[in-house]
This record gives sequence, structure tokens and C-alpha cells, in this order.
Amino acid sequence: MAKGPEKNTKNKALHTKLLNKKKAKLQEEKRERALRLKALVAKMNEKKNNDESGNS
Repeated sequence: MAKGPEKNTKNKALHTKLLNKKKAKLQEEKRERALRLKALVAKMNEKKNNDESGNS
């Protein structure tokens, strides 16, 4: 039985490593963005509370 052409698996490990690195980078960026947003929201809430207490 003749088999079809061989698959190109030479670069599979390198490709997987690259994709994992890319996924990790995206997750890290997402995490950092969420932390920055939380800090900003906390800062704005604090400012809002200070403004409200100052006006009363």
C-alpha cells in the first residue's frame, strides 16, 4: 500500500512554542490592562468621594 506524501513535522515544535509564547503574551497584556483599569476606577471613585464630601 503506497502512502501519501510525508507530513512536514520538522517545525511543529517550534511553531507550538511560538504560539504558546504568543498566547502567554496576550494573557499577560490582558491581565496588565485589567489591573490598570482597576487602579484607574479606584482613583476616580476616590476623587468622586472626595469631591462629594467637599461639596457637602
